[in-house]
Amino acid sequence: MAAHIQERIKRLIIDQRLPSGAPLPTETELMELLGVSRNSVREALKALQAMGIVEIRHGFGTYVGPMSMAPMIEGLIFRTVAGHYRGEDSLLELLELREAVETGLIARLAGRIPEADLAELDAVVRRMEAEAAEGSVRAETDRAFHAALYGSLDNTLLSEVLEAFWDAFHRVRTDLVDVPTDPRVTCKQHREILESVRSGDALRAEEAIRDHFGNIRIRLRSAHRD
Repeated sequence: MAAHIQERIKRLIIDQRLPSGAPLPTETELMELLGVSRNSVREALKALQAMGIVEIRHGFGTYVGPMSMAPMIEGLIFRTVAGHYRGEDSLLELLELREAVETGLIARLAGRIPEADLAELDAVVRRMEAEAAEGSVRAETDRAFHAALYGSLDNTLLSEVLEAFWDAFHRVRTDLVDVPTDPRVTCKQHREILESVRSGDALRAEEAIRDHFGNIRIRLRSAHRD
C-alpha cells in the first residue's frame, strides 16, 4: 500500500508537469484524492522526501523536491563502505564504474570541445601544476577538470551522474584508504587527456583516460596491501 501511494504521488507530479519547488496538494487534499488515511499520506511523503522527490517544509506545506543525486550518492557511499568492511573490493568496483562511463564518453569529445571549454581545461591543468609544485593537487581541482571535460556534451543528467560517481568515490576513498599520490603524475595524465581531445585523436584520448584510471587502480591496490 505504501509503495502504491508513493507511485500515485509521483504520477501526480508527472501528469501535472510540476517543476522542482512547485507546491503539492495539502495532506487533506491528498487524502481525499487518493482515498487513504493521513498516516498513509505522511508515510508516503516521508519516503519520497528521502528520495529527493518531494520536500516537506514544516509549517508551509509539501513541494516538489530538487530530485538531486544526493540519495544515489549516499547509497553508493554506504554500499562501498559496507563492502569494504566485509573484505570486498568495493572501492575498486566503484572506480571501475567511473572508468567505464568516462572511457565510453571520451571518444565523443575528441576534436569537438569548444575553444572556451579547452581554455577552461587549460586553466585547470595550470592550477594543478601550481598545486603540484606546492606538494599536492587538491581534490576540488581534479573534480573541476572532469566536470569541465564533459560539460560540452550539454547533458544535465550525465553531468549529475558523473558528479555522483566522483563524489562517492572520493569521499569513501578519503575515509577508508590512505592512497599515496605523485602530483607530478596527476598533472601529466590530465595534461595528456586534454591534449588528446584537443588533437581530435579518439584512440589517444581513450588510452589517456585508461592510463589515468589504471594509475589510480594500482595505487588503490598498493594501499590495500599495505
